[in-house]
This record gives sequence, C-alpha cells and structure tokens, in this order.
Amino acid sequence: MYHGWNDQLIQPYNSIDYFTSVQKKLGTRETDDFARLFMAPGMNHCGGGVGPNQVNWMATLERWRESGDAPDRIDAYRVTNNRVDVTRPLCPYPQVAVYKGSGSTNDADNFVCKAN
Repeated sequence: MYHGWNDQLIQPYNSIDYFTSVQKKLGTRETDDFARLFMAPGMNHCGGGVGPNQVNWMATLERWRESGDAPDRIDAYRVTNNRVDVTRPLCPYPQVAVYKGSGSTNDADNFVCKAN
C-alpha cells in the first residue's frame, strides 16, 4: 500500500489506521509476509504535489512475488522537464527516511530508513 502525506482527499492517517489494525489482528510479522505501507512525502492524492512523482510499484511487487524479495525501501523519483531532479527512499511504515548528514539531500543514497 502507499499513501501520499499531502493527500487532500483522503486523510493519510486512514491508511495508517487500516494498516496498523491489520497488524494488530494478524501480528506484525505475519502481516509483513504479505503487506507493507509506504508513506510518500509531498505526494497528493495518488500522485502530484511537491514530492516524488515516479515510483516503479510493479517492479517492486514483481520482485516480492516472484523471488520473495520483500521491499525494505523503494526509491522514488521527482521528474521535472524529463529530468530526475530528486530521488528519495520510501520506507515501510513506521520507518521514515532520515538524512545521513552528508551529500546532497536530493539523492536517495544519502538517506537511511529508520524507525520513527
């Protein structure tokens, strides 16, 4: 699942509430076997906004389904005028992307996923 933090139509916390209710019912480890929630900073309702506007969701799902490689982070891109100008990791909730302290803040490699 994913949800944009800037969604103006559906409150982002609705997805968090739903996801955590599944975890409470089935257990966190059991839920992690088949579901993840990724919160996208700056993303409006299903896209748009100041955040990432390109994510290869299908490749992520395909890797998970076909090779069992569950996503522990998904790189997202902000493309402007056909050029990638920002990359940012999307982290599985409740983790968030934290800047490592050096390098460009526009480069996903300079971030790590950490518990919030």
